[in-house]
Amino acid sequence: MIRTVAIILASLFVLSPVLAQPPSAATEAEISHLLSYLGTSGCEFYRNGNWYDANEARSHLQRKLDYLVKHSLVTTTDDFIVRGASSSSMSGEEYLVRCPGADPVKSRAWLTAELQRYRSASPGSS
Repeated sequence: MIRTVAIILASLFVLSPVLAQPPSAATEAEISHLLSYLGTSGCEFYRNGNWYDANEARSHLQRKLDYLVKHSLVTTTDDFIVRGASSSSMSGEEYLVRCPGADPVKSRAWLTAELQRYRSASPGSS
């Protein structure tokens, strides 16, 4: 029994990149919007003990996205937010966003709120 479970888990691990689908065009558009929104927001982005300007934050998250897509770890926009844009893969520390005149908020909440706004404003979105 244990051997069978081990074989199944090993097979899933090996096949998971093959079975994973690349992000859809709609997902790519949503993520592109979020990155652009961040890059032009005028907000600051906190990661690993330092605040970075919005453009630096956008570039950092783009690099993380590229890695995640290459390794078939992102198929939805929510995957990107959770796996790439919420916390440091090095320290595990949560990212924060601080916009002028506002208190810092967790990047996951900030990006999710913008994603919801974007989806509600997009024709044909559910």
